[in-house]
Amino acid sequence: MPATATGNTGRLVIVSGPSGAGKTTVMRRVFEQATVPLVSSISATTRPPRPGEVDGVDYHFLAEEEFDSRRRGGEFLECFEVFGSGHWYGTLKSEVTTGLSTGKWVVLEIDVQGASAVMEQYPAAISIFVRPSSIEELRRRLLHRDTETEESLRRRLDRADAELALAGRYRYEVINDDLDRAVREICGILTKEQKSEADRYAR
Repeated sequence: MPATATGNTGRLVIVSGPSGAGKTTVMRRVFEQATVPLVSSISATTRPPRPGEVDGVDYHFLAEEEFDSRRRGGEFLECFEVFGSGHWYGTLKSEVTTGLSTGKWVVLEIDVQGASAVMEQYPAAISIFVRPSSIEELRRRLLHRDTETEESLRRRLDRADAELALAGRYRYEVINDDLDRAVREICGILTKEQKSEADRYAR
């Protein structure tokens, strides 16, 4: 990983978890409280913006032709077509390398499939899997959204089962059954990793 003139080293932080695990809410709080220099990697997608979404802030919204051209040009760390949606999502290499080169800790909030591809390229990445206490709790949260049909709920739970089975690939697992505790745990993980990095440079 590249180091800055001050000796600080950029780190890659990968955060995954099934839909309904609350990872986005947790990470929003982590960004507010963490002592390490976090910066979010903005994903690219071919889907159109939803009301209130801003290009370059929520996503890089790309036309299908541009996305395909960049994909064929090797500009993505990972990219996949989301099954059933017809839309592509991906992580641009430039989003990661720019942050790392300036000593930032770049956060990728991506699904298990994308995370596996990135971890192959960045084996030293700090990988965190955020999960609910049980699949029953996940079902309760999804039902509480009141936006799921029976079919979409079944698909999400089936996907969650598959994702939970791969949680062991991650360096850390955090159970989000209490928001404050989950935020403290992730902040603690990042602080510990920062100290370990500083100790390596001190040797």
